[in-house]
Amino acid sequence: MHSVVCIKQVLDQDIPPRAFRVDRAARRPDVAGAPLVMSIFDGNALETALRLREAQSGGSVTALTIGPKGAEEVLRKALAVTADQAVLVSEGELDGVDAQARAALIAAAVRKLTPGVDLVLCGRQAGDWESGQVGSMVAEALEWPCVTLVSQITPAEGGRVRLRREVEDGYEIVEAASPVVVTVTNGEGNVLRLAKVRDVMMAHRKPITTFTAADLGGADGVSGAALVDLFIPDKSSKCEFVDGKTAAEKATNLVRKLRELKVL
Repeated sequence: MHSVVCIKQVLDQDIPPRAFRVDRAARRPDVAGAPLVMSIFDGNALETALRLREAQSGGSVTALTIGPKGAEEVLRKALAVTADQAVLVSEGELDGVDAQARAALIAAAVRKLTPGVDLVLCGRQAGDWESGQVGSMVAEALEWPCVTLVSQITPAEGGRVRLRREVEDGYEIVEAASPVVVTVTNGEGNVLRLAKVRDVMMAHRKPITTFTAADLGGADGVSGAALVDLFIPDKSSKCEFVDGKTAAEKATNLVRKLRELKVL
């Protein structure tokens, strides 16, 4: 079974909030020196695909990302944890495309891959915008079924896969025939493994396939929406102490103040 895992390079989600800045003119985050990492739910998706390959004792895993040349770093990490191949969709003139355009590009790349793709895995949402739209839109573009919030995938009879899907009061088991798109959520069994030193060294020797928008039919990469502005809202706060000699008097004054503020 050939699985494609869609991964995204994002700002390290553990940077201190006080260090976060936005370049309003460029409409993008601007945090000097902040590391770029693999989006956490995409890491869960990658581990899920690797475990499925191991359970089947065969198959292949392709890591795919959209981004600039520097996004190869996150693909090298995928190769270091034993993904079989990596694909970069060069962002270039596509900088800032919306979720629908990204999904169209991913779908076009999936169609070009050989051997044919049986399973596409996406994180349930990206670690930066957290829109959670791309996976379902990829399924729509490919005209494949989509199963969301999956935490585990195991082989089933007849070339099917068994999906453990997280729901509000527990989980449910779904069986699906390929091809299918799956969005992956975090679970106890899909934390991304650590790379071995030997595999890290080998990852830097492996080729990365690059597609441009033209290779994928550039018209599909046109966004239907544009980011107009990006800024950090200004927040103001104040603190006011409630006076009173006794606890009862303080409680009475607090209630009075809350009524003045129309909280009660």
